[in-house]
Amino acid sequence: MKYTQLGRTGLKVSRLVLGTMNFGPQTDEADSHTIMDAALDAGINFFDTANVYGWGENKGRTESIIGNWFAKGGDRRDKVVLATKVYGNMGADGEAWPNHDKLSALNIRRAVDASLKRLRTDHIDVYQFHHIDRNTPFEEIWQAVDVLVQQGKILYVGSSNFPGYKIAQANETAERRGGTIGLVSEQCLYNLAERRAEMEVIPAAQDYGLGVIPWSPLHGGLLGGVIKKEVQGGRRASGRAATTLADPVARAQIQSYEDLLDKHGLEPGEVALAWLLTRPGVTGPIVGPRTAEQLASALRAVELELGTELLAGLDEIFPGPGPSPEAFAW
Repeated sequence: MKYTQLGRTGLKVSRLVLGTMNFGPQTDEADSHTIMDAALDAGINFFDTANVYGWGENKGRTESIIGNWFAKGGDRRDKVVLATKVYGNMGADGEAWPNHDKLSALNIRRAVDASLKRLRTDHIDVYQFHHIDRNTPFEEIWQAVDVLVQQGKILYVGSSNFPGYKIAQANETAERRGGTIGLVSEQCLYNLAERRAEMEVIPAAQDYGLGVIPWSPLHGGLLGGVIKKEVQGGRRASGRAATTLADPVARAQIQSYEDLLDKHGLEPGEVALAWLLTRPGVTGPIVGPRTAEQLASALRAVELELGTELLAGLDEIFPGPGPSPEAFAW
């Protein structure tokens, strides 16, 4: 495994981030523990989750699965850089009691304590805001964070799904207040097929010293060889991938992508991950394996070297927006 610093911090993390969203809904606890053991054995030390994972009436279930794994001992907790998130409504019925969601100081305090209990640990390494809260000023958010850092309950703070201007607002406010060092990471939707983050989010993250952690690196399976699997009678596309493939132009684009990689003898999913590892500012993509076999495929991507010709071919199929602000200014 290869490692890098998380943004401007001294924290060293693996170039792949283990996403746990499938733990509970799609992968049972025993298999989830097997995957986490395999990830740790392979050198992945950065685990990502969220308080809402488990979904519906099982919100919080994923954190509990991770907590039970930590409780097995063997230095599991000490070896893991643990990241979780706050923002979502934790009510099982979809109805949030006032102050039981978003980023008020009250909910942040409540949510941290609940996550710590489920995770069976005394601290969270990277506590992430899952979305922007349009009604809570950053002065209040950072005040809450300062208290939690002083209490030893959290060490660093990151964002997720923030636009560039909110990254700037958050860290400028933190700078004015003193105390906390501000946001150190940003999780965003970023992959070969979805490169809009290059216009504002990634430049802002780089300027403010945030590590970029792309989620959905295969774009809902679209970049994982979906057409080839379909032809071979494997798992059919669903969700975002199925919707995209219904468009003839988009389907032709994905077919060109798979044809290019077939020419080079490479697996689409592994190339999609390896491409992200070449991108400026990227700490590491989040991989969310449902099985140990999917984890093994993701691990191969770390060692994959993409040549200049291949990178140019990928840019031709999936052109990015170009540098900011030229991409939208002229």
